[in-house]
Amino acid sequence: MDFSFLLVASQRLLPGVPLTLQLMSISVALGMVLALILALLRLSGIRPLEWAARAYIFVFRSTPLLVQIFLIYYGLSQCPTLRYSMLWPILRQPYWCAIIALALNTAAYGSEIIRGGLQSVPEGQIEAARACGMSRFTVFRRIVLPLAIRQALPAYGNEIILMVKATALASVITMMEITGLAAKLISETYRAVEVFVVAGSIYLIINYVITRVIHFLEHRLTPHLRSAPRPIVIEREDAV
Repeated sequence: MDFSFLLVASQRLLPGVPLTLQLMSISVALGMVLALILALLRLSGIRPLEWAARAYIFVFRSTPLLVQIFLIYYGLSQCPTLRYSMLWPILRQPYWCAIIALALNTAAYGSEIIRGGLQSVPEGQIEAARACGMSRFTVFRRIVLPLAIRQALPAYGNEIILMVKATALASVITMMEITGLAAKLISETYRAVEVFVVAGSIYLIINYVITRVIHFLEHRLTPHLRSAPRPIVIEREDAV
């Protein structure tokens, strides 16, 4: 293993980290909002809305993310209505096409995670809140949603890690994130093994930091995971 080349490869790939984090963070934030809407539609009890949400989730979970990226990046440009609309300055950029594809994809998976979290809230706590005179919106905002977030956080953490790895697919539409820079470096040096070892190590470090942050949030939001404070022992001399 040529360690001097590994150092050179690291210097060439590290500039792609900010773009990778941007793609992940923006798509996860947008996808989380859409996922909450889809989860509420699935639980609304209104058949047309419920089936529309089911169809969306089925389509985006049953087709490869790479196909979705290609359809959004190359397919939308085939529609004349969009090419002459005010949306075209956004849709013609690979950056926004990648974010749209990633956000739509993660929303399908995230909605099922949030739905599971919402359904895990004990009915007795909801009835107790209503007995205290809270409105349905107040019960949802102050009781249901915080408990659902706590229940869904471990599974949603996995989804965030998957999105970090999914950003590598943005390289197929000319995005120079970590994998895009790795492919460019390989085409220049023909040293695929060393370059991909460095790229994989960078993804490993990013995901390690994310898992630590999620673990910290889970620890803070779940009181029973925190150790109980040690009892204060009063010495006999101090008591006197």
